[in-house]
Amino acid sequence: MTTIIEAGSPVQYWRKIRECWQYRDMLRMLSYRDVRVRYAQTFLGMAWAIINPIISVLLLYFVFGVVVKVDTQGVPPLLFSMAGLCSWNYFSRVVGEAGSSVIGAQSLVKKVYFPRLIIPLSKSISALIDLLIVILMLAIMMIAYDIPFRWQAIMIIPFTLMAIMAGIAFGVWIAALTIRFRDFTHILPLILRIGMFLSPIAYGASLVPQPYKWAFNLNPLTGIIEGFRWALFNTPLDINSVWISLVVILIILIGGIWYFLRMDQYIADII
Repeated sequence: MTTIIEAGSPVQYWRKIRECWQYRDMLRMLSYRDVRVRYAQTFLGMAWAIINPIISVLLLYFVFGVVVKVDTQGVPPLLFSMAGLCSWNYFSRVVGEAGSSVIGAQSLVKKVYFPRLIIPLSKSISALIDLLIVILMLAIMMIAYDIPFRWQAIMIIPFTLMAIMAGIAFGVWIAALTIRFRDFTHILPLILRIGMFLSPIAYGASLVPQPYKWAFNLNPLTGIIEGFRWALFNTPLDINSVWISLVVILIILIGGIWYFLRMDQYIADII
């Protein structure tokens, strides 16, 4: 007896997700290509993975640590900002590159069949190198500042996983929306710039007025960034913000994958 699976059914979506694992070699190849192309034909090469976060953290330190002088909860301002940049740099790179990833791979999409979901997923893997470099830089800075590593430093692992999930969640959404609405290629940089200042990168969530706390906690990066600081510096952590971040990420992730897979059958025709 032949089993008929309707288009758009949960079974079909699950099969498409499983296909990503079957095409894991291609996913690995795309991720490697992204890293190679990112620093190809540049004079400094991989050194840019170190230079970019250093410049960013120095700018944040000057604005928030020297000019505004925000309360960094007893943590050296440079370390405070660097801990915030860890997850934000990863998130913004994944979302920024995933946004136009499918359109950028249109020649490949039109030639051969493969699960298109692995295109934005590859961005989340290739960006891990930059994330690990920033975390290593942060560890070296902590040693230089003679800040001890506490037991909860191991909790960086689940918060890093949350950052990866957040990058995939928003990246998949933006990739799918950009296929239909090319305006997102122009809107996305603005959204990321706004998001940078609405995330507690160089300031603590405790500075946000109480009436706006609920809205601030809806930002999935809030719980992740605050969690990073708690794990490394034992700063105060509102556990509710972490749970809210996790729930928001899961909702956006599930919705994003569903929408992308729904668009999958039309991608080759639209682009």
